[in-house]
Amino acid sequence: MGVEAVAATGGGGGGGGGVEAQKKNRIQVSNTKKPLFFYVNLAKRYIQQHNEVELSALGMAITTVVTIAEILKNNGLAIEKKVLTSTVGMKDENKGRVVLKAKIEIVLGKSEKFDLLMNASNVATETDPKDKE
Repeated sequence: MGVEAVAATGGGGGGGGGVEAQKKNRIQVSNTKKPLFFYVNLAKRYIQQHNEVELSALGMAITTVVTIAEILKNNGLAIEKKVLTSTVGMKDENKGRVVLKAKIEIVLGKSEKFDLLMNASNVATETDPKDKE
C-alpha cells in the first residue's frame, strides 16, 4: 500500500515524546519483515533482560502482535500488564494525504514461572540428540 511508519511516537510537540522512541524494550512488529517466531523469541529475550516488553503495531500487523502476546501468555512466560489502542495519522506516499491507522501497544511482564520455564527449555535443547551421524 505504500504506508511506512518508522517511529511510532504519536505527536512530536516536545513534551517528552523523544523518550518513547528510545525505549529499549519496545518491539515494533511488521507483517512483512520477519516471521512470527522471530518476534516471539525476541520478546522472550527482552523479558529476560528488562522484566517486561512492549509490543506495538499498526494496521494489519495488529493481529500479529496479539498472536505473539497470546503465545507468550499461554506458555506461561508472560502476564499482560497493559493494552493501549489508538489511531495515528500516517502520510500515504502514493495518495499524498493523511491516512488514519489503528495502533496497538501491549505491555507484557515477566511471569513468576518465566525463569523456570526458560531454564527447562534450554536444558531440553542442549540434551537434544541432533548430532547423530
